[in-house]
Amino acid sequence: MLNRDIISTSIPSLTGKDSVGHALSLMEEFHLSHLAVTEQDKYLGLVFEDDLMNQDEAEILEAITHRFSKIAVQANSHCLEAVQIANDYRLTVVPVIEKEGEYTGVITASDLLHILGRLTGASEPGAVIVLEMEQRSFSFSEICKMVETNDAQITQLNTWWNTQTESLIVTIKINKYEISDILATFQRYEYQVKYYFGEELYENELRSNYDHLMNYLNI
Repeated sequence: MLNRDIISTSIPSLTGKDSVGHALSLMEEFHLSHLAVTEQDKYLGLVFEDDLMNQDEAEILEAITHRFSKIAVQANSHCLEAVQIANDYRLTVVPVIEKEGEYTGVITASDLLHILGRLTGASEPGAVIVLEMEQRSFSFSEICKMVETNDAQITQLNTWWNTQTESLIVTIKINKYEISDILATFQRYEYQVKYYFGEELYENELRSNYDHLMNYLNI
């Protein structure tokens, strides 16, 4: 998904002639800490609420252009770039521009979070298994085979490097909730299961059979 596809149509931009007070008022109205400043469809920069708080509210924005940030993403870039920018600079909006600096709009942080949920499969039903391993031990095909031999499929797989433990963390989304057989397979092949979130019917059935046995012995 490209940045141009998720631009918000409801967030206004500012101009250099707008006052600091007007900018702060819009930020409060839209619950934002940042707004884009434009001039004749050209992107001038991003203004931060923290930079405006110490300014005279009657002052116009073009008087403080040295405080504008040039942070922006290209309209034709993938939306993950906007996610990275928003995360790095803790932005509430990410400005989107064309190659020649034409202002296209902004993407809100809340919209990015929604898109990220779709991209990572967080909004899809199913269980989650988190594995920890050495980087050289990672094999996508092997992990898929272990899941598929248990009549399940991987709907999403993400990795990240844990610098503290110097290990690769692999997060897997499975298209079903009952994962006791999949966990058993990973453990049989000596994979380290760090976390899992799902249902384990095997343990539930074992507990139920145990309770039935105890009730029988108490008769």
